[in-house]
Amino acid sequence: MAGSRWVRPEVFPLLAAVGVAVGICGMQLVRNISTNPEVRVIKEKRAAGVLDNFAEGEEYAEHGLRKYVRKRAPQIMPSINGFFSDPDLPGSN
Repeated sequence: MAGSRWVRPEVFPLLAAVGVAVGICGMQLVRNISTNPEVRVIKEKRAAGVLDNFAEGEEYAEHGLRKYVRKRAPQIMPSINGFFSDPDLPGSN
């Protein structure tokens, strides 16, 4: 009986939301540690000091998601926006 107290169907959406948030944070941490040009984990790279490698920084900042979103329309639901903002609605004569 004590085990069923913690397993409730109402808790599953909360666990899913927290799991997604933890996953996003973990992904960002791994991305920063592995590809950020300002983060140096290896001792030899840390000894190099401040580097002015603008190409590496530009490559980090212009990642694939940013390139994909830049080509998209800045709308969340463009089909619904077009439906409600279209001036040629049927029956409006």
